[in-house]
Amino acid sequence: MQINLGSSDRIIRIIIGIALLAFFLRDDAWRWLGLASLVLFFTAQKSFCPIYRVLGIRTCRIAAPRGKK
Repeated sequence: MQINLGSSDRIIRIIIGIALLAFFLRDDAWRWLGLASLVLFFTAQKSFCPIYRVLGIRTCRIAAPRGKK
C-alpha cells in the first residue's frame, strides 16, 4: 500500500469517524454508521484510501517512488 492521505485528510477522517461513532452509540437503528466510522478510522490509521487510489487522488506531499505512478 502506498500512502495517499495527507495529515489534514487523516484528521478530518478521525473527526468524522468520532462523530459517526457517537451517533451510532446513541441510536442503534443506524448500524451502518458504526461500519462507516470503522472504515474511516482504519483508512486514517493506515494513511491509505482504496477509493483515492482508484480515482488517482493523493492528498499527501510525499512524492511517488520512481517507476511507479
